[in-house]
Amino acid sequence: MTKTRKCAHCGKVFATNSGMQKYCSEECATAAKETKKKRQRDFLRVVEPVMELQQQEYLTFSKAAILLGCTRQYVYKLVEQGKLPASRLSSRMALVRRSDIEKMFTANPYNRVLPGSCQKPSIGKKAKTSSKKDAKSEKAAQASDEVLEYYSGEEVMQTYKVKQSWLYASAKRHQIPMCRIAGRNYYSKKHIDAVFGTTIDLDSIVDWLTPQEVADRYGINLTAVRSYAHRHKIPSKRAYGHTYYSQCHFDELRRTDLLEDENYYTVEQVQQLYGLTKANICHIVKVKNIEKTKVGRLNLLLRSDVERVMEERKTLGMMAVGF
Repeated sequence: MTKTRKCAHCGKVFATNSGMQKYCSEECATAAKETKKKRQRDFLRVVEPVMELQQQEYLTFSKAAILLGCTRQYVYKLVEQGKLPASRLSSRMALVRRSDIEKMFTANPYNRVLPGSCQKPSIGKKAKTSSKKDAKSEKAAQASDEVLEYYSGEEVMQTYKVKQSWLYASAKRHQIPMCRIAGRNYYSKKHIDAVFGTTIDLDSIVDWLTPQEVADRYGINLTAVRSYAHRHKIPSKRAYGHTYYSQCHFDELRRTDLLEDENYYTVEQVQQLYGLTKANICHIVKVKNIEKTKVGRLNLLLRSDVERVMEERKTLGMMAVGF
């Protein structure tokens, strides 16, 4: 019975009389031998530079990248962040010590970050005095002992009506402690509340205004409504593609009820009553300490103070004429 076997090089089925035969012809055996030698040469070509680098104490950035298995740009980044010391010999030559690379790995062991054990990372300049170092170590110990509560990224965006890009930028800018579990980001609840404001029950708010209504009612530029509401932490909601802002919070902040209060004068009313220019009124308010309240773009002056100052000016004028 004829035995058949598959060629180890070309994959062709052939008849064999020996149990040791692997190739269907001498050509396949020669080609397989050349392929094996080529693999060995390629392996040595990759390994030999690394073996030589392990014997060198001083490395260029390119060789350090080969030893670390990363790009040269990443080595520049490590040096810029102060994680990897380097020495510049000239404008075109900078070297890294192999022992410094080993120290970098020893000083930064891998630690998995989990909720409740997350510690706020702090990367900064070295302390100038030992007292500063002790203070930093105490703060780090307190931070490690503190158990934090977390928001998921979706909860933050839904509660505070912020976009994902703004959440990432704010977390990076304010160094908010976070951790990543199962592909989802979790942010420290205490730090998020401090940055975006405390949580407000939107269901308790009855009256809402569109941005155009806010601009017309309170005299705010339409393009500045969004930034004004964010700066003063005014609650907002999103419904059917439109944004609405809390009317009661705007009323409390802008105090529009004072516009109809008889105890206050506007600057224009003072101009009409006493024939003064705005520059004169501003000077009198500053010198005589007249109580001033700003409502939107308008400055309201306390009526009793204005009448008192104007009576004094009238008296002084009469005395000057008499003399």
